[in-house]
Amino acid sequence: MIFGIGIDLVEVDRLRSSVKKFGDKFLNRIFTENEIKYCQTKFNSYQHYAVRFAAKEALLKAIGTGLRSGMTWHQIEIVNDTQAKPSIITYGECQKFLQKLEIKKIELSLSHTKDHGVAVVILEQ
Repeated sequence: MIFGIGIDLVEVDRLRSSVKKFGDKFLNRIFTENEIKYCQTKFNSYQHYAVRFAAKEALLKAIGTGLRSGMTWHQIEIVNDTQAKPSIITYGECQKFLQKLEIKKIELSLSHTKDHGVAVVILEQ
């Protein structure tokens, strides 16, 4: 049964501006060490940061809470398997909250263009 659906769209230039303005402070606040390492290996890292930010926002929208109840950005990590399929790993309070909601599966789809990154999350109970 579907519990929630979330979608988010991020402008790559807006994310690029935040990184240029706040630098590592911004990146380290939002992204995990693994996400930063992954994005830095890409030709246009800002597109990859944008879709990861969109995925985190989409998950929070699907949950319906935003960053509350002790949840932080680092408790949501976007990873890719060996076939490049993205998925979400949760930690800490976010993981506990999803367990409380009896979420059994998180579906994630990412896409980006030169200008935008988009993510869709579906939570299944």
